Parts: sequence; C-alpha cells; structure tokens
Amino acid sequence: MLSLLISLIIGALIGWAAGKIMGSEGGLLRNVILGVVGSAVGHFLAGLIGISAVGVGGYIVSVAGACLVIFLVRKLF
Repeated sequence: MLSLLISLIIGALIGWAAGKIMGSEGGLLRNVILGVVGSAVGHFLAGLIGISAVGVGGYIVSVAGACLVIFLVRKLF
C-alpha cells in the first residue's frame, strides 16, 4: 500500500515537471495520470533504443515521456 502511494506521489511530481516544461496547466489527478503514462511511454521507448534508465536517469526518462505524451495529446486534440 505504501509503495502505491509513493508511486502516485512520484507520478504527480513527474506530471507536474512535464507540465511546467511544456507550459501546460493541470490539476493533481491530471498530473498523476500524465506522470504514470509518461513514465511508461518513456521507459518503453528507452528500452527500444537500448537505454536502461535507473536512478536519476529514470526520472529524466519519465519526464521526457510525459512531455512526449503532452505533445502528442496537443497534436491529436
């Protein structure tokens, strides 16, 4: 249970950071969803090109993935 809470907090921070980088506004729920989805996308794409992102690099990849998700959502909608 504690690990889920920590994951949601980290997801919210990643979503918040990506929103600031991309100039996007959003609430807590949006940031959590964006952070979790962005982390998954970022780590998937990093794995495709052979990058194993751990530690601080993992957070960077997660934020980059969240920025990509914001970009794609803006282009689609």
